[in-house]
Amino acid sequence: QLKLMESGGNSVQAGGSLILSCAASGSVSGSGTFYMGWFRQALGKEREGVATIEPHGRVTSIADAVKGRFTISKDSATNTIFLQMKSLKLEDTATYYCAATQDYLEFLHRKADYWGQGTQVTVSA
Repeated sequence: QLKLMESGGNSVQAGGSLILSCAASGSVSGSGTFYMGWFRQALGKEREGVATIEPHGRVTSIADAVKGRFTISKDSATNTIFLQMKSLKLEDTATYYCAATQDYLEFLHRKADYWGQGTQVTVSA
């Protein structure tokens, strides 16, 4: 079982910055070969992909809505991924979920083998 623990969510004013972290732990065989990523779900909306990263740290996708403002990165030594968020907008308000999968196609369908519990990001005017 792979456990994903997010942290870093907070309330900020528009234009502000936050960094989310997600630490993966557990005893799943080949846990270092998981694609990991960030998804978000705003109230009343469907979950959407934000950014994903391959096991060795190459960024595999970033949503158009956050391109140029958000950066995903990975510390392979600790199996931790980060989402650096800048120039936050009201529409970035959502619960942000960390996810992991060994099949990248799952991410394309907004699915994953493992999900974190979510961390709330609230952007106010």
